[in-house]
Amino acid sequence: MKPIFIPHSRLPGWVSKLTSIQVSAVSFAFWVFSTHELPEEIKRHETIHFYQQLELLLVFQWILYGAFHLIGWVKYRDTKFAYFTNPFEQEAYENQKDVNYLKNRRWYGWIRYCKWPKMG
Repeated sequence: MKPIFIPHSRLPGWVSKLTSIQVSAVSFAFWVFSTHELPEEIKRHETIHFYQQLELLLVFQWILYGAFHLIGWVKYRDTKFAYFTNPFEQEAYENQKDVNYLKNRRWYGWIRYCKWPKMG
């Protein structure tokens, strides 16, 4: 199962304005909205988010994602660092280049990224 990719969307631009982080794609439920056609590596990244959402019944991934981001922001006072230390993003970034990751990914793979790195 894969998400439906919707290129040339304005949604990533709106998310960029809200978060002050440059976003080119947003995975939301069964769709991935992007500003342009995505390379395979970024499609894998967004498909990892799609599976994270499925295993957490869509809504709970967003609740946890927001909680991790808020905790990161409070701890580090840096929006970008909070974004990159979010376990959901860490799993996606670390594995987006692995063409076999989606075939071999274990459910709840993001849990192993639940640790707080030192800023520096």
